[in-house]
Amino acid sequence: MILKSIASILGAATAYGLYLVLKTLYRELTSPLRYIRGPRSTHWFYGNLKGFINDEAGFEENLVKEYGRTWKFHRFFGQSALYSTDPKALHHFLSNTHVYQKSEASRFSLGQVVGPGILVVEGEQHKQQNPAFGIPQVRELTEIFVDKSIQLRDIWTTQASKSDGIARVEALSWLSKATLDIIGLAGFNYKIDALAADDDAPPNELAEAFEASFASDTGFSFIRFLQMRYPLLRRIPLKRDKTAITAQQTMKRIGRELLASSKREVSENGTFETGSGRARDLLTLLVRANTSKDVPAHQRLSDEDVIAQVPTFLVAGHANSTAVTWTLFALTQNPAAQTRLREELLSFPTDRPTLDELNSLRYLDCVVRETLRVHAPVTMTGRMAMQDDVVPLSTPVTDSRGEVHESIRVRKGDQILIPILSLNHDTDIWGTDAMEFRPERWENDIPEASAIPGVWGHMMTFIGGPRSCIGFRFSLAEMKALIFTLVRAFEFELAVPREEMGATGNSIVLRPAVITDLAAGNQLPLVVKTVVR
Repeated sequence: MILKSIASILGAATAYGLYLVLKTLYRELTSPLRYIRGPRSTHWFYGNLKGFINDEAGFEENLVKEYGRTWKFHRFFGQSALYSTDPKALHHFLSNTHVYQKSEASRFSLGQVVGPGILVVEGEQHKQQNPAFGIPQVRELTEIFVDKSIQLRDIWTTQASKSDGIARVEALSWLSKATLDIIGLAGFNYKIDALAADDDAPPNELAEAFEASFASDTGFSFIRFLQMRYPLLRRIPLKRDKTAITAQQTMKRIGRELLASSKREVSENGTFETGSGRARDLLTLLVRANTSKDVPAHQRLSDEDVIAQVPTFLVAGHANSTAVTWTLFALTQNPAAQTRLREELLSFPTDRPTLDELNSLRYLDCVVRETLRVHAPVTMTGRMAMQDDVVPLSTPVTDSRGEVHESIRVRKGDQILIPILSLNHDTDIWGTDAMEFRPERWENDIPEASAIPGVWGHMMTFIGGPRSCIGFRFSLAEMKALIFTLVRAFEFELAVPREEMGATGNSIVLRPAVITDLAAGNQLPLVVKTVVR
């Protein structure tokens, strides 16, 4: 009896597996992408994905040289997907959000880390969670950015004072603490105090929960792959799931407390603002916007939707610490740029600039733009076609039969890869020195970049269209405050040989690492020398 049951289960599994194979084969044989040129699959399971996953040297660059801006590659089990850096195609993908959305599998994977926040949801639900983090709001929060930047500066100054004005610091971890403190205060008026914490002190509960959630995303897992594609298998508990769920429960509990605090304030004081008349934090802005008479009932967020933004804000801080870390790395590789930037910053009469004053510093702006171009923390993103469609192209493609196409048909379910970093490094747009960190390129207009459909800076770092990064102004102001404060105070050098530096990442950001010490995790060891004025 038991053997018959086992045989039945195995038979059903085999039949289902055969069905999936035949379904995949049929889809490939009838795919509108079947004649689009591209590399041959190099693995029965991974297709061409290992080149992307392992960040193989020159992988994308070589394929773009061979196949042009738009080509086909193979995903898991040889399934075709479309790769494009064509500006018209990218504009089409990013503008038509009802047609091109994150796949359900991608939303599940990302949701395991950040929960159901702005980064994960689509359609009307995303519109409801799209608060206007505009210039007035960011202007009011800049004081927090500057205060925490000065606190980090003073910590490094104290360390350097113990050794003739020179210290070795691990920049990434310190910047992560600073941005965590910033997003705690600016995001939801919550004191994390990561910078002030003693090494032996217990970590802040919210910070610990977020780090645990992020650490649970440890790279490729075959079981996770199956769960992403077959929801029934998500009932199988994994160790990483338990860690992520526990962390998200903690973040939700704290989020409820923060939300209750905001609501209690309006109930008691009849306002969501501080005595100065400004909104207290981003969470308060969300709540205030959510209760506005101008917002229709069907567009208002539920309490759970508001709470879900807590880990989303933390992810934003995580990405920002990465961007500032890459800035310091880039400046160590271009001493002339570092010197010129410091001269501009030291010419400024105060160490507590306003947002408008930060934005008035031209070379600082160039440095930030160049960092986000060369070292975009998020290197790529993906979309899935929710219906059959025709994708327009600015550069026609020639298929394997020799036919020229000014547009490409895609079918419902087709996957699209949007290569952020590859477009940011495109030599046809940025010149033959596109891989170099050269802030001076931003001192003049770059006409070739004008067609890129990014929300900021004629680049794809913050994406574009309705699903662009809503907090890009917040990120830019925070970056500028940290760079302004630190580069005024210190000279920076790498603490390890350049050839030992590399980068590793997870499903969200790519961060610096010492390739001879990967076990230590992501890091940027620097030597900082106090600037004598």
